Amino acid sequence: MRHAHIHVTGIVQGVGMRPFVYREAMAHGICGWVLNAGDGVHIEAHAPADALDAFVAALSEHAPAAARVERVDIADLGPGGWSAANEQGFRIVASQDQTAHTTLVSPDIATCDDCLRELFDPADRRYHYPFINCTNCGPRFTIIRSLPYDRAATSMDRFPMCPKCAAEYADPLDRRFHAQPDACFDCGPHITWREAVNGDACGNSSATPTVGTTREASDAIIERCVELLASGGIVAIKGLGGFHLACDAANEQAVAELRRRKRRSNKPLAVMVRSLADTERLCHIDDAERDLLAGSIRPIVLLRRRTVDEGNGSSPDALALAPSVARDLPELGAMLPYTPLQHLLLAAAEACGTHALVMTSGNLSEEPIETDDDLAWEHLVAAGIADALLGNDRAILSRYDDSVVRVVGGAVMPVRRARGYAPQPLPLPALDGAPSCVLACGPQQKATIALTREGTNGEATCFVSQHIGDVENGATFDAWNAARARLKNLFDLAPAALACDLHPSYLSSQWAREQARKCNLPLVEVQHHHAHITSVMAEAIAAGQLTTDARVLGIAFDGTGAGTDGTIWGGEFLVAGLADFERAAHLRTWALPGGAASVRDARRNAFALLSELGLLEHPGAAGLLDTLDEQTRSITTTMIERNLNSPRTSSMGRLFDAAAAVLGICGKATYEGEPAIELEAAAWRALGGKTVRLDDNHAGVFTSADDSPILDPQPLIEALLNGIEAGAPVDRLALGFHIAITHATTHVACEICEREGLDTVALSGGVFMNRLLLQLLTHELKDAGLAVLVPHAVPVNDGCIAYGQAAIARACLAQTASR
Repeated sequence: MRHAHIHVTGIVQGVGMRPFVYREAMAHGICGWVLNAGDGVHIEAHAPADALDAFVAALSEHAPAAARVERVDIADLGPGGWSAANEQGFRIVASQDQTAHTTLVSPDIATCDDCLRELFDPADRRYHYPFINCTNCGPRFTIIRSLPYDRAATSMDRFPMCPKCAAEYADPLDRRFHAQPDACFDCGPHITWREAVNGDACGNSSATPTVGTTREASDAIIERCVELLASGGIVAIKGLGGFHLACDAANEQAVAELRRRKRRSNKPLAVMVRSLADTERLCHIDDAERDLLAGSIRPIVLLRRRTVDEGNGSSPDALALAPSVARDLPELGAMLPYTPLQHLLLAAAEACGTHALVMTSGNLSEEPIETDDDLAWEHLVAAGIADALLGNDRAILSRYDDSVVRVVGGAVMPVRRARGYAPQPLPLPALDGAPSCVLACGPQQKATIALTREGTNGEATCFVSQHIGDVENGATFDAWNAARARLKNLFDLAPAALACDLHPSYLSSQWAREQARKCNLPLVEVQHHHAHITSVMAEAIAAGQLTTDARVLGIAFDGTGAGTDGTIWGGEFLVAGLADFERAAHLRTWALPGGAASVRDARRNAFALLSELGLLEHPGAAGLLDTLDEQTRSITTTMIERNLNSPRTSSMGRLFDAAAAVLGICGKATYEGEPAIELEAAAWRALGGKTVRLDDNHAGVFTSADDSPILDPQPLIEALLNGIEAGAPVDRLALGFHIAITHATTHVACEICEREGLDTVALSGGVFMNRLLLQLLTHELKDAGLAVLVPHAVPVNDGCIAYGQAAIARACLAQTASR
């Protein structure tokens, strides 16, 4: 016989580890106990050696899908370390360690296969129950009010369990042992239905809903919802973290109407399909993407669309999709159902011949997603955006959008980190003298919040909130404050220092400055692009790829970020450490007349760039000039000459926008980054599925002068204009632009790395959302002998800023403490 203490680390609360361990122990004849603690799950086991070995192997091999088992450590116990009482069966021990309640909490988990089988089994008592769940799946973070994670501390507290559910909940051998959201038709939440009469909701938020208290009533609601969707209607549907707006993704009229009502004219829409097979009828899917689509998180995955020649659009196996869902972009955001209700809806829709639904966030553009049924009725149905509301009586306590991810070079890269990922903590470098907790307030766009915690073992973690949105209006700032308070209170964190963006007018930065003054807390103001690069470095240090004192060349390409010299940065080469950086090179600056106005109207930005470069008289510029009336050209010229509201920028994002406008691909942005996104789409069309040759010279030479820290885009833009004048295909010129940027960036990076003795490059910034540029540049930098780091835990866009701010603030304050 063997006695051992087993320590399982990396798991999260709410994924059923203790009942899982109990069932495995019973199956392998193990005696002893299991408990949760702040540093993981602890087990003491007594069994024959071979049985114990099999039990330990099962802990990793058979763990719940949402459990993150990082390590299983085993220590044999001597004669004095074992009690004979532990040889009398196996038991679950209640944790006395309060840190178990504040360390890790599971995000929401997609419906598991076992619950899915029951959901569609007519003999099961939960047949067609829209809230079926067990310890392996269901809502978690979005229903938690406080910790410890107990039913009484969730929005399930208003639903007392019936005797059958209570018996399951109390049985350690049952799959629903301590499943806090456990419920059925007799005792749990029910779906509700409210429909505008003759298209008029009358603004009546108190309209009595139909409630699906029985299977028959619930099924009737789902059938009516599907009927309305199939007839071209738009329905607001409550999910785990908020409402979706749904319509038939094959109905062009319905999609166009949804765009009109939601005020989202061009931005691509995500679709939900029932199966992987349906997804493959729309897109190419590799193994990594397949795992993401069908896993326990089920984010929106950005997939490469099939063309008509590849069977999408003309083949009898093709899945119909309205043209305006994603227009002519090469990627489509697709996801599979992750709640029981979504599974029921997609099954019912398929039976009616509808195979794909648009599922976009239930809000007006730029506003937070709706979470409350009555407010959703008022803001979505009574306001004329949706025709009906499919809600329920289980409250959402944390607002969460769907996560968005993509796979690049075989590796997963988040685009929007929200449901299913946040707020799982991310590691931070261990630093002596770091403050006990830093609150990092994040950026203005794609805002997140971060709170750090120092561990007793020297390790540090960072709780990064879900994606909040653009903190530019009162409603989104309220959501920002709510997310901040939720993380602070839930994890019992008291900030000892603050970090914010150094931009003077960001709402989150203004709040941080006032809070630091009021509470007499240290404040670290962080340059935007340094935060971008440090977010990559912090992740790499935690993974053992860098040391805490390492310096890298950071290439930060994005749209906007306040520089230390009063200009708007965005095309930056930074020699960076955790606590500091030097600006080694940057894109040549030009005026941005009207600031944000030139971001929205890329033609004005392009006009200003051509003016700066002395290329307005080039014959290739005539097409751009023809799109601007004489008054606009005159006013823009005056603003530039007199420096009126015309900040100078070195933004690579604005250079991409200007190129799109010069080439006539996209002149105005109806959503963030649209011109650059359309420019990339044109480049992919030029490739036509072929592999690009980086030694091709498509658009002239774009390099810096010897030893110059300034990258001058004049040769590149002139080459584009020459191409236009010569009648070259626009798509080919767009591809040449990408290749020229790649060559120039690699050239400058190699010069700086050789001069500074660096061998590692970190890439971050919204411009690297461009899959083509990221792939080309990564390939060429590696060919030049440089190691390349890109983020995988946080987005490459501004969703990484709070994490980077937290890492920088800790490093700066630790440095100060050591002096």
